[in-house]
Formats: sequence, C-alpha cells, structure tokens
Amino acid sequence: MCDTFVALPSVTKDGSMIFGKNSDREAAEVQLLEYHPECRHDPSDVVDCTHMNIPQVEETHAVLISRPFWMWGAEIGANDRGVVIGNEAVFTKMPVQKEGGLTGMDLLRLALERRSSARGALETITELLEKYGQGGNCGYKNKSFYYHNSFLIADPNEAWVLETAGHLWVAKKVEDYYAISNGLTIGNDFDLMHEDLIYTALEKGWIKKKADFHFANCYSDTFYTKFSACATRQSRSHEMLRTKNYSLTDAFAHLRDHGEGSYRPDNHFLMNHVCAHAGASPARQASQSTASFVAHLTQDKETYWATATSSPCTSIFKPIWFGDDPLPTSFAGENLEKFDEDIFWWHHEELHRQILLDFEHRNTLVRREFEVLENRWLKESENLGAAKQAALTAEAFSLERETADALIAMLETESVELKPHFPYRRFWKKQNSLVNLTLK
Repeated sequence: MCDTFVALPSVTKDGSMIFGKNSDREAAEVQLLEYHPECRHDPSDVVDCTHMNIPQVEETHAVLISRPFWMWGAEIGANDRGVVIGNEAVFTKMPVQKEGGLTGMDLLRLALERRSSARGALETITELLEKYGQGGNCGYKNKSFYYHNSFLIADPNEAWVLETAGHLWVAKKVEDYYAISNGLTIGNDFDLMHEDLIYTALEKGWIKKKADFHFANCYSDTFYTKFSACATRQSRSHEMLRTKNYSLTDAFAHLRDHGEGSYRPDNHFLMNHVCAHAGASPARQASQSTASFVAHLTQDKETYWATATSSPCTSIFKPIWFGDDPLPTSFAGENLEKFDEDIFWWHHEELHRQILLDFEHRNTLVRREFEVLENRWLKESENLGAAKQAALTAEAFSLERETADALIAMLETESVELKPHFPYRRFWKKQNSLVNLTLK
C-alpha cells in the first residue's frame, strides 16, 4: 500500500510544485536510492525489466529513483528534466496478467528515462501499456501479489493523475492538489482515456448507457479496495493538502502523518495511516513505509528530499540535486536480505526497530535530535550554489548515520515505559529473527 500527493503552485506557499510519496512494501524489503546518469544506447540494446525485456531507446535521461532491491523498476523517482512520478497498487475487475508484462514500477522508470515532461511521461506509460501490458508478480516474499496501477505525474508546470485497469486507462489533469492511495479515484470528470474504456464497461454490463459511466464505480474491485483503507488515507491527504500556503515542511509532516492525537503502531487493525507501520493484523503484515521521497520543483531549481530508509517518522529527509555524482555512497550490498549495518537502509532499520519497542516515548527522543538536523538542511539548502550541493548531501547522509549510532546506543539503555501488545511484539520478534537482527 502507498500514498502519493501533489500540491500545485496555486496552493503552495512559495509558488512551487511539491510532490511526495511513501512507498509501502514488506517490512524487510530493502529499497535502494540510486542515481543513473543520462546515456546513449546502441540500436540493438534491450532493457531488462523486472519480468521481461523490451527494446531500448536511443537516449535516456538521468534519473534518481527509489526501487525495491529485487526489481528493475522504481516506486518513486525523478529525472533531470524535473519530471517526478509515484505509482500505487490498485485493484480492479479486469483480469491480472500473471506472466510477463511490465510492472507499474517498470512503467514508472521507463517514463522517467524517456520523457522530459509530465504529459510526455503519461503518453509513454499508456503506449507501453498498450504494447506490452502490465503484469507479473509484484511481491517480494509474497510471490503471488498481482495488481494494476495508478500514477501521479508532475513537472514544474503541471501534474496528471493516470489510473489503469488492465490495458485500459483514464487520465485527469490536476487542479490545485491531488492525492492517490490504493483505489481508483477518477469518476466521470477526466481529460483523456483509452478508446475502449467506456465500450468495455458497456460490453461487460457494468453500465447500461454511456451517460452512466463512472470509471471508479465501473472498474474498482470493491473488496480489495475497501480492505486497503485507501479511502481513509486519501481523505486524510486531501485534508492536509487543503492547508493554505502548503510548504515543504508540510510535505514532510504529511508523509509522517498518523492522524490526530497520540499514535501507537500496535493499536490498529487496518493500514489507515499515511505513515504506514507493519503489524500483526492480516491487513498490516505486508505493508510498511520502506522509502519516502519529496520533490520541490520551481522554474529554476529542483530539489529532492529522500529518507533512503523505512518509516519517515523515525528518519530524516535529506536534500539531493542532480549533478555529476549526486549521491554520496552506494546504498547496495552483497546480501540485502539480511541485516547488515554497513548498508544505509539496514543501519537505520536497527534504530527503527529499537523505537518500536516503546514507540511513543522513544520516537519523541529520536525526533528531538533528528529535527535539529533536518531544519539545518532546510535552511542551508535554500540559497545553496550548485558547486556546494553534493557536499551538503554527503554531509546530511553522514551526520544522520553518526546520529543514528548515538541514538541506538542511547535506546539500548532506555527502560520501556509502555510495552506494546503481545501479538505486535511477537510479530516483530519474528521479523527480526528472519533477518538476523538482534536488539539489545
């Protein structure tokens, strides 16, 4: 499950485009932050996507992406032309393609590599959808997780929401703001569609006449859509986006949101919070915010903010800009399926799971330290020259790691003020055992 949003210049404090996404995947599914430079390709080259390969294009843009380590495609990303995309799993009445096909993550990365505008990226996704279809398993440990996709696509000038059902699709240009979760949202107000979209609904008997057409009502799988609690999360996102003068700090808070009042991750059944925490209930066992990304787009500058970790409420957004070598280190490793403190994602995971032992108390201690650093990066990034951008990114990643080391050591000596419920403790004890992570 995931949540993606965009706020257009008409509603943001500084007249920028602000885009954000939490990527929700399995709790131990490492997500890699990667930079791939622009490249020219031979006419015979192919792209080895997650489940199939397709012909390569002559040139590809530089991309900054966050991807589950075992996939070729990406959950979130941007290119050097200021195009950003996030995708969501959606569940529809159209049959899923279990073998072959491009995953929604493949479609996202291909569009970023190939197009220089939001509208162009939308066109590439729909063209590839028509030619190759979408399909294949999208689960890590769950090898039978199939779904269709929706996309939120933006550049500094405009944003589009694109929703699919099999090879069919519909798109709407965004006004002011929009949020997508894990359900279809477009009704009868849209700007573009597949030529067979309404005809298919008529043929299947979902509507009696064209005037009755409503995309979400016709194509949604009601059970899975409701079970995902997507309507609750989307409603919460829209509530936050309606804030006057939406800002970059609002975007960070948006992705960390647990709703009103105090929050305990052991105390709810559904995935009904934007900041997602895995838990013992069947609805939460396979969904955890494993990466978070915010894009701040203006006419003369694009700044990207990434956690490169799970659980944004226990982490820091760090600034990144496109350049010759924008990332300070590789986030990969030899065996990403087991805990390894040398890998940035896993290093933070030790801190995250220490916090879960007594969430409300321990996260208050951690946020106090992390907010000092995050506020520093926000201030220093405002008027930073291009020559100093890579150095600030490197400093941010390095200082977060050092601070996390100190916080882990501190938490190991902290007593537990409020022990989580037993099923929740048992769930995380098993998760830790599976990846060889021992908490002191």
